Amino acid sequence: MHANPSDDDLRQLLTEAKTVAVVGASSNPERSSHGHVRKLQSAGYRVIPVNPNETEILGEKAYARLEDIPAPVDIVNVFRRPEHTPPIADSAVAIGARALWLQSGITHEDAAARATAGGLVVVMNACIGVMHSMLRVAKK
Repeated sequence: MHANPSDDDLRQLLTEAKTVAVVGASSNPERSSHGHVRKLQSAGYRVIPVNPNETEILGEKAYARLEDIPAPVDIVNVFRRPEHTPPIADSAVAIGARALWLQSGITHEDAAARATAGGLVVVMNACIGVMHSMLRVAKK
């Protein structure tokens, strides 16, 4: 069974990361993913939305798939239902991401195993924004 990294390891990951791809990002301000894109941007990250139904979110071009992003991605942050996460984990490995981060309420052992096998740090059932604040990660 997967266990999330220690607070120290998470702090290091969040401190060193520069680019976060948000899978399931929405241009709808009422969706939690929209607020997280805004928070991560204000914390100094480059945030790349990944959603085939969007063209731009908060000034950033949206991409249909992780594989379409033309820049390196440090963290793949996922706002999708658990059953959709295994192929996202495979894509995160394929693009050479450093971490797969499943938001609060999202867990999937197979997705975690696939990402871990591909060398990624895996965080499940944790809000990246809350962890960023709780761990007092300095702004970029």
